[in-house]
Amino acid sequence: MGRFISDVKKYYNYTIYSAKSELKSEVSNSYLNWIWWVLEPLCFMMIYAFVFGVVFNSKEEYFLAFIFIGITAWDFFNRNMKNSINMVKKNKAIVSKVYIPKFILIFSKMCVNAFKMSISFGIVILMMIIFKVKLTLNIFYVIPIMITLFIINFAFMTILLHFGVFVEDLSNVVNIVLRAVFYMTGIFYSVESRIPSPYSDVILKCNPMAFILSSLRKCLLYGETPSRKLLVFWIFIGLAISVIGVRTIYKNENSYVKVI
Repeated sequence: MGRFISDVKKYYNYTIYSAKSELKSEVSNSYLNWIWWVLEPLCFMMIYAFVFGVVFNSKEEYFLAFIFIGITAWDFFNRNMKNSINMVKKNKAIVSKVYIPKFILIFSKMCVNAFKMSISFGIVILMMIIFKVKLTLNIFYVIPIMITLFIINFAFMTILLHFGVFVEDLSNVVNIVLRAVFYMTGIFYSVESRIPSPYSDVILKCNPMAFILSSLRKCLLYGETPSRKLLVFWIFIGLAISVIGVRTIYKNENSYVKVI
């Protein structure tokens, strides 16, 4: 992995420059500019809050913050997954002229969506202040949980980037899978309280996003300690898949240009 670390350092400035350029281009022709990055998740939160809080009478404590945490983390994961499939093809003008390690494109996109997510988490903090959420030292678990989210997301993105070059219909398959995972992740409900055991345990052990959302809510809203064993487990799984994905990209990236 020495080559990987070396390339990350070498192309760090390009990664940041590319991310900044994309963020600027997104808002250049918009009347509300960056405000859309706040309005969009807020609108989804209000819709879900009405449907599940009013219509289905959900009893989750701090329900608005509960939903917004789920939407924020899922939106980051979902956007990255979908964008990774055609990432090489969309950057054909660059990758066909100069050499760039293809996983650098992943880092650039993750920086873009991480910036948007940070704005949304600013709103989460504001909600916690408004709802007078009692904070405990368990709030520091947010750091390893977010690291886990980034590692897991990067891992899956490397795999999708590789196969997205060769499989034209992959985006359709991924959209279906993500939709199924969306409903099994507990974005607008608690997996532990709404799904009976042992099925809830199976979901938390097999669906990393369900575990991440549950853990974020535990440490941010309820002062609880997330499962350390599952945290270490998903970090290990994410790193293992990342190694496989990066090695696969290094091995095949010269053939990407020929295919696209």
